[in-house]
Order: sequence, then structure tokens, then C-alpha cells
Amino acid sequence: QVQLVESGGGSVQAGGSLRLSCVASAASAFPYSKYCMGWFRHAPGKELVGVASMGRDARIRYADPVKGRFTISQDIAKNTLYLTMNSLEPEDTAMYFCAARPYGDCWSGPVLSSGFYTIWGQGTQVTVSS
Repeated sequence: QVQLVESGGGSVQAGGSLRLSCVASAASAFPYSKYCMGWFRHAPGKELVGVASMGRDARIRYADPVKGRFTISQDIAKNTLYLTMNSLEPEDTAMYFCAARPYGDCWSGPVLSSGFYTIWGQGTQVTVSS
């Protein structure tokens, strides 16, 4: 059973930076390079929204609110997905989740939609104070 485990969340002041990590366990059953991967966030009182996605061909998409501030990357050898967050704002405060979709259409599928993904991590909290 493939599992995703996020880490790297914490509390920072506005303007600060954090790097989230998402490690896929059961690596023998997880051909990481065959998955679409995404980061989502869920703020109190708001819907779960897509933040960034990365496909097998490394095609990258970002949600408008984070463009220019967040960077998604991956280390295939380590089965790890990253989200580097710079110039953090209080509006970025949320629980951040990593998600995976095996053999999905990473190129043209709705990769910033939560319904596209079938495997989810437990989340890591990010709190940004003003």
C-alpha cells in the first residue's frame, strides 16, 4: 500500500520561507516516475484547493495565488516531492496535503482539482503570522 507522508510545516512570519516534503513509501510498489503529483491546501472555513502539480514529464502548473512565490520539485531517486514556499503571506496559512494519481493524464487532466487524485497524505500545518 503506497503512503504519502508530508513534513516541513511550521510557523513563520510573513515574508518567510518553508520547504515542504512528501515522501512516498512502499517504494517497490510506487513507480514514482509514473505518477501525477500535487500539493493542495485547506484553510479554515475554505475549500480544499490545488496549489501546484507536477507530471511524469515534469510539466508544472501553479495556482494563480502562488505563482512566482512557490516552487514544486521532485527527487525521483528519493521518491520525494517538494514545495518550496517563499514570500509567505498570512493568506497562505492552511493544512497542506500531498496527493498522487497513478498513471493519470498529467498533461491535460485537471491536475489542480482534488478529485483527480486517489492517494493522499495526512497533511502538514503551515501558519504564517503578520
